[in-house]
Amino acid sequence: MSAAERWDAIVVGSGIGGLVCAAYLAVAGKRVLVAEQGGVAGGNSHVFRRRRAYEFDVGVHYLGDCGPDGLLPAILNGLGLRGRLRYREMNPDGFDRIVIPGATLDMPADWETYRKRLHEACPGDAAGIDTFLAVVSGLGAERRDAIVAAEDVPMAELARHAPQSVAWGRRTLAELFTHCALSTRARTLLAAQSPNYGMAPDEATVALHATVTDHYVRGAYYPEGGGQTLAAGLLEVIRAHGGALRTYSTVSRITVEGGRARGVELADGSRAVAPVVVSNADYRRTMLGLVGEERLPRRLAAKTRDARMALPWAAVYVALDVDIEQHANLWWYRGDDIERFYRNLRAAGDGTGAAGGEADFLFASFASGKDTVTPRICPPGHSNFQLMTLCPPGFERWGVTAGPADGEKYRRNPAYRAEKARLTEAVLDAAEEALGPFRGHITHLETATPLTHERYTRSTGGTPFGMAHWGSAGARPDTATFVEGLYVAGANTRYGNGITGSAVSGIACAGQILGRRLMHEVHGGATLGDPAALPRRRPGWDPLDASRGDDGPLAS
Repeated sequence: MSAAERWDAIVVGSGIGGLVCAAYLAVAGKRVLVAEQGGVAGGNSHVFRRRRAYEFDVGVHYLGDCGPDGLLPAILNGLGLRGRLRYREMNPDGFDRIVIPGATLDMPADWETYRKRLHEACPGDAAGIDTFLAVVSGLGAERRDAIVAAEDVPMAELARHAPQSVAWGRRTLAELFTHCALSTRARTLLAAQSPNYGMAPDEATVALHATVTDHYVRGAYYPEGGGQTLAAGLLEVIRAHGGALRTYSTVSRITVEGGRARGVELADGSRAVAPVVVSNADYRRTMLGLVGEERLPRRLAAKTRDARMALPWAAVYVALDVDIEQHANLWWYRGDDIERFYRNLRAAGDGTGAAGGEADFLFASFASGKDTVTPRICPPGHSNFQLMTLCPPGFERWGVTAGPADGEKYRRNPAYRAEKARLTEAVLDAAEEALGPFRGHITHLETATPLTHERYTRSTGGTPFGMAHWGSAGARPDTATFVEGLYVAGANTRYGNGITGSAVSGIACAGQILGRRLMHEVHGGATLGDPAALPRRRPGWDPLDASRGDDGPLAS
């Protein structure tokens, strides 16, 4: 990068939130630079390849609400990407399978079928289940309606327009369980997919749970070609409208002068200047590091410093030389008390509980069963899947006191390697308990820990879910900040985590910058980008290659 390039906007980090924001600014006529510290754009949507035979998704396991009226398709279609991204629908009668001792529940894309199956699994909880689902389905719809609305509802009218949000939005899921007098088994089945946001029922808000549940009940999908296609398509838009991606470009400081953002400084000493800076990086690192704690208002600095992160994942990537013939995601629990499971995780994190032990929870995602038409996922007759489990907070169990974003060299640490190997075997044991024997068919095996995640995304604590607690339950920052010209996007904002939550944060952020209700426009069918400006995809087009950086300095 040249010493002082000038842009209309600079986006720090290339996760989906940042790329969506950059793309909407680009189609509005802004010259946008995306600065990415790694070698490939995409954040948690990126993929990696092994043995020239397997492609593994890092964070895209399934997407919700991708039908004709869906939020994510509307966001991407509004940029001119209609037809370039395709979504393969998972089985609407059971896209998730929840397994606890003595009960199996196939999650359908239909509220009424979901209610009936819960009644069958927990007949003594029927009345409480009905109350619970009325709140959750109503609140989920209210939250979605607010996202696509033409304007915000005035506070005086909120109770009339969004009664469930007013009554339950900021209260915890555990409070709703108690209000509905639900049994331990019912609570476990209802919260079984809570690792989708990495928070226990006593810290996740009803609004968060309702948003995520409603998202998938509207249909579960997998992007054809894998998660990298999302980032690659967004980069086609950015580049076609005069923007650029610079990889291996670590931002060390967001320049603030006179109370407004002026650009960024990079680790190599170079600078880029712009009147608008959007940080898609970890919120704590953005505010405390890139802006500087000394520049923050005292209360903002304190609650950001003290913010508690959602729980992190560990992932075991597995390839087999046989077809495991699995399609639906598996949510498997060794016990039937999910709240005790979370208490044990927290106790292990704060040192009051055992750090080892067997894997008591497993999420399995089968890419080869979801996308059978993309050959790079795996060879014919083979399997490609991930086995994931939540980990206790903190890095002490891994034999380190800090994370790689703070300079910790962990990969050759004997304690780290031993714990990683122990965890891998525990996860495989649990997976064979749930799926049957498969170890004899493994052709590739690789484990990513929370430290791996922090190394690649610089997310505090190695979680993909952002902050669990920022000053108060359910509170998260908006996309605008106290610094004029500085905005944030991504999993830490009030729009939630996951691919769609991050994408919504990106379009909301661009809308704030441009002074437009972009989500309302595109959900109504508007196409703001020019499809004719996008490049023709040649045979063999590779989304991973398309997500690499642009070479050389651009004219300022």
